[in-house]
Amino acid sequence: MTIEPDRQETAPRDEYTHGHHESVLRSHTWRTVLNSAAYLIPHLEAGLTVLDVGSGPGTITVDLARRVSPGRVVGIDASSGIVEQANGLADDNGLDNVSFVVGNVYDLGFPDDSFDIVHAHQVMQHLRRPVDAMREVLRVLKPGGILAARDCDYGGTTWYPRLPGLDSWMKICRDVHYWNGGEPDAGRRLKAWARAAGYAEVTSSASIWCFASEAEREWWGSSWSVRATESSFATHAIEAGVAELAELHEVSGAWLTWAADPDGWFGMPHGEIIART
Repeated sequence: MTIEPDRQETAPRDEYTHGHHESVLRSHTWRTVLNSAAYLIPHLEAGLTVLDVGSGPGTITVDLARRVSPGRVVGIDASSGIVEQANGLADDNGLDNVSFVVGNVYDLGFPDDSFDIVHAHQVMQHLRRPVDAMREVLRVLKPGGILAARDCDYGGTTWYPRLPGLDSWMKICRDVHYWNGGEPDAGRRLKAWARAAGYAEVTSSASIWCFASEAEREWWGSSWSVRATESSFATHAIEAGVAELAELHEVSGAWLTWAADPDGWFGMPHGEIIART
């Protein structure tokens, strides 16, 4: 199904919806440049300096480091635990041109004109002030540098078969995003936000994650079946008053039903921008 939401104002909170439960990291550690930042590949060159904001467990970041070596790559994340895990990943891969630190996208802590590229994957949707974040990114970019941002757009997400539990999942997702101060339809807004932040040129594109094979359905559906009841998403849904535990268990069961259906299909579109200083 596709949902075109009514316009809503976000809350004064500024909170990451999903947290770092194992079921969430199962999805995040799948991400690479090829499956999550392919639009950026033509702009990657050896020797560039890159900042990856909201780097999470670091799989995209270490991939960036390989592609721009010997250029320097820094990943920042708000979670000290996840930063420690990412530094371990860099060590395991024998990379000495990448490091991870705790950071804040609203106050990056780097001098002006520090990076050729700032990359942000699935970050802006969780921010109450995405334009302010983009302005801070603009400060640390070198003249001629680029912000590369990609965010999903829940309003364009579709699936088959139609299951009431997944309809509930979508509504809860949207409500939790708004409650935490974010924007679930960030993908379509990236261009407007970057223009408002003062970037000189913004080029837009779009891509989609599609999960349909047996392996893909098992991976995505089983991950969300656990996230629906055990991750920060579940905690936030209950605290926000948008779902009760029984409804979250229904959502969890619906994901398993979807995953087991050989006709199952899920598509999540993403907006992408290359914004130049």
